Amino acid sequence: MADVSVIIPTFNREKMVAAAISSVLGQTFTGYEVIVVDDGSSDETRKAVSEFGARVRYFARQANCGVSAARNTGIINSNAPLITFLDSDDYWLPKKLEVQMDFFKKNPHAVACQTGELWIRNGRRVNPKKRHEKPSGDIFIPSLKLCLVSPSAVMLKRSLLDEVGLFDELLPACEDYDLWLRIACRHPVYLIAQELIVKQGGHPDQLSLAHMGMDRFRISSIVNLLKGGLLNEQQRKAALDELSKKCRIYGEGCIKRGRAQEGKYYLSLQKEFHLL
Repeated sequence: MADVSVIIPTFNREKMVAAAISSVLGQTFTGYEVIVVDDGSSDETRKAVSEFGARVRYFARQANCGVSAARNTGIINSNAPLITFLDSDDYWLPKKLEVQMDFFKKNPHAVACQTGELWIRNGRRVNPKKRHEKPSGDIFIPSLKLCLVSPSAVMLKRSLLDEVGLFDELLPACEDYDLWLRIACRHPVYLIAQELIVKQGGHPDQLSLAHMGMDRFRISSIVNLLKGGLLNEQQRKAALDELSKKCRIYGEGCIKRGRAQEGKYYLSLQKEFHLL
């Protein structure tokens, strides 16, 4: 059995997915299985994946159901005790798996770690802003503001997903933000400060570009956490404070853009959680 499962969700990225797969097959650590989940592509993705033969397990959906469903399909069909994800527009540097496997051997108590990353936007390297700097350990409170874990950078113990659940398939975006909060309120997420993945952005099919106003999905995640009763007092206070800010900003923005009913709903959430 493989030591780690590598799950690659993809949708209409025939020109990118091969590079992602190749970066896995070029890893210095070789005890992995590769699972590609094709989420209803209409291009030549199947053909691109087939070039790798039996080295890749391929699952195809008839209809596009979203990245959460694709990742969950990969998780359900995987076998290894450790799980990683690689978005099909990103790729890994050769020692990514080796370094993370070594981290878990040296830190058997850990359940989640991620590496540093290089950012490429429209073919040029860019430096992340200070607010995107990744903390290590107890990351719950800083992660309330924005997502501070990259799916392509993380490695998780399977037992962790048994505990917290899989990606929320009802969320069309911010599904990773939601999962990391469910993890971070319970466990540390450690940072290995080596840049071992390359994140490529700026192309038109990015989820972050397709779903403007994504704070509404983050608001939904925070509300679910508050209702779930999992947070300690410090976490609850921080979640309430962040929810208040996001509801106010998003609600007022909706009203300014002529979506009064939607705006009033988000502003009313402040009252529901006694935040005014």
